[in-house]
Amino acid sequence: MALKEKLLAGEEVVHETTKHWMAPVRDSLFPVLLLIGAVLVGQIKPEGNDGIVGFIASIAGWVQIGLVVAGVAMIVYNLAAWRTAVFAVTNRRVIREEGLLSRRSSATLIDSITDVKLVIPFLGSRLGYGDLSIVSQSGESGADRFKTITEPEGFRDHILGPNMRAATPAAAPAAAPVAAAVPPPAPEPAVPVDETATLARLAELRDSGAITAEEYDAKKAEILSRI
Repeated sequence: MALKEKLLAGEEVVHETTKHWMAPVRDSLFPVLLLIGAVLVGQIKPEGNDGIVGFIASIAGWVQIGLVVAGVAMIVYNLAAWRTAVFAVTNRRVIREEGLLSRRSSATLIDSITDVKLVIPFLGSRLGYGDLSIVSQSGESGADRFKTITEPEGFRDHILGPNMRAATPAAAPAAAPVAAAVPPPAPEPAVPVDETATLARLAELRDSGAITAEEYDAKKAEILSRI
Protein backbone atom coordinates (compact mmCIF):
# COMPACT_ATOMS: atom_id res chain seq x y z
CA MET A 1 0.00 0.00 0.00
CA ALA A 2 1.35 3.44 -0.91
CA LEU A 3 2.36 5.72 1.93
CA LYS A 4 -0.16 8.43 0.92
CA GLU A 5 -2.99 5.92 1.28
CA LYS A 6 -2.07 5.42 4.93
CA LEU A 7 -2.31 9.10 5.87
CA LEU A 8 -5.18 10.29 8.02
CA ALA A 9 -7.38 13.27 7.26
CA GLY A 10 -5.32 16.43 7.68
CA GLU A 11 -2.06 14.47 7.99
CA GLU A 12 0.95 15.57 5.94
CA VAL A 13 4.42 14.08 5.43
CA VAL A 14 7.11 16.47 6.69
CA HIS A 15 10.14 14.19 6.24
CA GLU A 16 10.78 10.91 4.46
CA THR A 17 13.77 8.58 4.20
CA THR A 18 14.64 5.06 3.08
CA LYS A 19 16.96 2.22 3.96
CA HIS A 20 20.61 2.82 3.13
CA TRP A 21 22.27 0.67 0.46
CA MET A 22 24.27 -0.88 3.30
CA ALA A 23 21.06 -2.55 4.53
CA PRO A 24 21.06 -5.42 2.00
CA VAL A 25 24.79 -5.84 2.59
CA ARG A 26 24.28 -6.25 6.34
CA ASP A 27 21.23 -8.47 5.87
CA SER A 28 23.01 -10.68 3.34
CA LEU A 29 25.84 -11.90 5.55
CA PHE A 30 24.09 -15.22 6.15
CA PRO A 31 23.24 -15.77 2.44
CA VAL A 32 26.89 -15.08 1.61
CA LEU A 33 27.89 -17.78 4.11
CA LEU A 34 25.52 -20.17 2.32
CA LEU A 35 27.24 -19.44 -0.98
CA ILE A 36 30.64 -19.94 0.61
CA GLY A 37 29.35 -23.25 1.98
CA ALA A 38 28.27 -24.27 -1.52
CA VAL A 39 31.79 -23.59 -2.77
CA LEU A 40 33.28 -25.67 0.06
CA VAL A 41 30.89 -28.55 -0.63
CA GLY A 42 31.99 -28.47 -4.26
CA GLN A 43 35.60 -28.65 -3.16
CA ILE A 44 35.13 -31.72 -0.97
CA LYS A 45 32.60 -33.52 -3.18
CA PRO A 46 34.11 -36.83 -4.29
CA GLU A 47 34.60 -37.63 -7.96
CA GLY A 48 32.87 -40.65 -9.45
CA ASN A 49 29.45 -42.00 -10.24
CA ASP A 50 29.68 -45.60 -9.08
CA GLY A 51 28.75 -47.16 -5.76
CA ILE A 52 28.89 -45.34 -2.48
CA VAL A 53 31.15 -42.65 -3.93
CA GLY A 54 28.60 -41.82 -6.57
CA PHE A 55 25.83 -41.70 -3.95
CA ILE A 56 27.82 -39.30 -1.75
CA ALA A 57 28.69 -37.19 -4.77
CA SER A 58 25.03 -37.01 -5.74
CA ILE A 59 23.97 -35.94 -2.23
CA ALA A 60 26.74 -33.33 -2.11
CA GLY A 61 25.62 -31.99 -5.46
CA TRP A 62 22.05 -31.52 -4.28
CA VAL A 63 23.28 -29.84 -1.08
CA GLN A 64 25.44 -27.54 -3.17
CA ILE A 65 22.51 -26.61 -5.41
CA GLY A 66 20.28 -26.00 -2.36
CA LEU A 67 22.83 -23.71 -0.76
CA VAL A 68 23.25 -21.70 -3.95
CA VAL A 69 19.51 -21.35 -4.54
CA ALA A 70 18.83 -20.38 -0.91
CA GLY A 71 21.69 -17.88 -0.81
CA VAL A 72 20.75 -16.20 -4.09
CA ALA A 73 17.04 -16.09 -3.18
CA MET A 74 17.78 -14.44 0.16
CA ILE A 75 20.04 -11.84 -1.44
CA VAL A 76 17.38 -11.03 -4.06
CA TYR A 77 14.76 -10.75 -1.32
CA ASN A 78 16.98 -8.40 0.72
CA LEU A 79 17.51 -6.20 -2.34
CA ALA A 80 13.77 -6.03 -3.02
CA ALA A 81 13.01 -5.28 0.65
CA TRP A 82 15.63 -2.53 0.61
CA ARG A 83 14.10 -0.89 -2.46
CA THR A 84 10.53 -0.93 -1.08
CA ALA A 85 11.18 0.19 2.51
CA VAL A 86 10.09 3.70 3.44
CA PHE A 87 10.08 5.66 6.69
CA ALA A 88 8.20 8.92 7.18
CA VAL A 89 7.54 11.58 9.80
CA THR A 90 4.19 13.33 9.49
CA ASN A 91 2.68 16.12 11.52
CA ARG A 92 1.06 13.41 13.69
CA ARG A 93 2.90 10.10 13.44
CA VAL A 94 6.10 8.24 12.63
CA ILE A 95 5.33 5.61 9.97
CA ARG A 96 7.38 2.57 8.96
CA GLU A 97 6.71 0.33 5.94
CA GLU A 98 9.17 -2.44 5.07
CA GLY A 99 9.35 -6.11 4.18
CA LEU A 100 7.79 -8.18 1.40
CA LEU A 101 6.66 -11.65 2.48
CA SER A 102 6.65 -10.57 6.13
CA ARG A 103 5.40 -7.01 5.96
CA ARG A 104 6.44 -4.87 8.92
CA SER A 105 4.26 -1.83 9.38
CA SER A 106 4.03 0.53 12.34
CA ALA A 107 2.73 3.99 13.17
CA THR A 108 3.68 5.79 16.40
CA LEU A 109 1.94 8.96 17.53
CA ILE A 110 4.46 11.77 17.93
CA ASP A 111 2.75 12.97 21.12
CA SER A 112 3.40 9.55 22.73
CA ILE A 113 7.15 9.49 21.97
CA THR A 114 9.30 9.90 25.09
CA ASP A 115 12.78 9.29 23.66
CA VAL A 116 14.62 8.70 20.38
CA LYS A 117 17.87 6.71 20.52
CA LEU A 118 20.37 6.78 17.69
CA VAL A 119 23.29 4.41 17.10
CA ILE A 120 25.71 5.23 14.28
CA PRO A 121 28.47 2.63 13.69
CA PHE A 122 31.95 3.50 12.52
CA LEU A 123 31.12 3.02 8.83
CA GLY A 124 27.73 4.68 9.31
CA SER A 125 29.31 7.99 10.28
CA ARG A 126 31.19 7.97 6.97
CA LEU A 127 28.55 6.49 4.69
CA GLY A 128 25.50 8.23 6.20
CA TYR A 129 23.45 5.50 7.87
CA GLY A 130 22.51 4.39 11.38
CA ASP A 131 20.01 2.55 13.57
CA LEU A 132 17.24 4.47 15.33
CA SER A 133 14.88 3.39 18.12
CA ILE A 134 11.68 5.22 19.10
CA VAL A 135 10.65 4.79 22.72
CA SER A 136 7.03 5.60 23.49
CA GLN A 137 5.03 5.62 26.71
CA SER A 138 4.98 1.79 26.65
CA GLY A 139 8.73 1.76 27.44
CA GLU A 140 11.71 -0.08 25.99
CA SER A 141 9.70 -3.27 25.47
CA GLY A 142 7.55 -1.52 22.88
CA ALA A 143 10.35 0.39 21.15
CA ASP A 144 10.06 0.69 17.38
CA ARG A 145 13.43 0.08 15.69
CA PHE A 146 14.53 1.44 12.31
CA LYS A 147 17.69 -0.32 11.10
CA THR A 148 20.20 1.02 8.59
CA ILE A 149 18.25 4.10 7.56
CA THR A 150 19.63 6.93 5.47
CA GLU A 151 20.48 10.24 7.22
CA PRO A 152 19.34 9.12 10.68
CA GLU A 153 20.17 12.45 12.34
CA GLY A 154 17.73 14.36 10.14
CA PHE A 155 15.04 11.75 10.73
CA ARG A 156 15.56 12.02 14.50
CA ASP A 157 15.49 15.83 14.42
CA HIS A 158 12.15 15.86 12.57
CA ILE A 159 10.70 13.47 15.17
CA LEU A 160 11.92 15.54 18.10
CA GLY A 161 11.10 18.90 16.52
CA PRO A 162 7.33 18.98 17.32
CA ASN A 163 7.91 17.56 20.82
CA MET A 164 10.62 20.09 21.58
CA ARG A 165 8.43 22.97 20.40
CA ALA A 166 5.51 21.69 22.47
CA ALA A 167 7.69 21.28 25.56
CA THR A 168 9.26 24.73 25.30
CA PRO A 169 7.17 27.29 27.21
CA ALA A 170 6.25 30.45 25.39
CA ALA A 171 8.55 33.31 26.17
CA ALA A 172 7.02 35.79 28.58
CA PRO A 173 6.63 39.29 27.19
CA ALA A 174 9.38 41.61 28.24
CA ALA A 175 8.36 43.72 31.17
CA ALA A 176 8.31 47.43 30.53
CA PRO A 177 11.14 49.16 32.35
CA VAL A 178 9.96 50.68 35.59
CA ALA A 179 10.98 54.28 35.92
CA ALA A 180 12.84 55.04 39.09
CA ALA A 181 10.59 56.74 41.58
CA VAL A 182 11.61 60.35 41.94
CA PRO A 183 10.61 61.79 45.29
CA PRO A 184 8.63 65.00 44.95
CA PRO A 185 10.46 68.14 45.94
CA ALA A 186 10.16 68.97 49.61
CA PRO A 187 7.61 71.70 50.12
CA GLU A 188 8.88 75.00 51.29
CA PRO A 189 8.04 75.59 54.93
CA ALA A 190 4.88 77.59 55.33
CA VAL A 191 5.37 80.92 57.06
CA PRO A 192 2.67 81.85 59.60
CA VAL A 193 0.77 85.09 58.92
CA ASP A 194 1.99 86.81 62.11
CA GLU A 195 5.61 86.08 61.33
CA THR A 196 5.13 87.34 57.77
CA ALA A 197 3.82 90.64 59.11
CA THR A 198 6.79 90.85 61.49
CA LEU A 199 9.26 90.29 58.65
CA ALA A 200 7.49 92.95 56.58
CA ARG A 201 7.70 95.40 59.48
CA LEU A 202 11.43 94.64 59.93
CA ALA A 203 12.00 95.26 56.23
CA GLU A 204 10.32 98.66 56.55
CA LEU A 205 12.51 99.52 59.56
CA ARG A 206 15.59 98.48 57.61
CA ASP A 207 14.58 100.55 54.60
CA SER A 208 13.88 103.57 56.76
CA GLY A 209 17.26 103.29 58.47
CA ALA A 210 15.81 102.51 61.89
CA ILE A 211 17.79 99.24 62.00
CA THR A 212 20.82 98.14 60.12
CA ALA A 213 20.86 95.38 57.47
CA GLU A 214 22.85 93.16 59.86
CA GLU A 215 20.20 93.58 62.53
CA TYR A 216 17.50 92.81 60.00
CA ASP A 217 19.24 89.59 58.83
CA ALA A 218 19.83 88.45 62.41
CA LYS A 219 16.20 89.09 63.40
CA LYS A 220 14.93 87.41 60.21
CA ALA A 221 17.03 84.30 60.91
CA GLU A 222 15.68 84.19 64.46
CA ILE A 223 12.08 84.36 63.26
CA LEU A 224 12.58 81.68 60.56
CA SER A 225 14.24 79.34 63.07
CA ARG A 226 11.04 79.30 65.12
CA ILE A 227 8.91 78.16 62.19
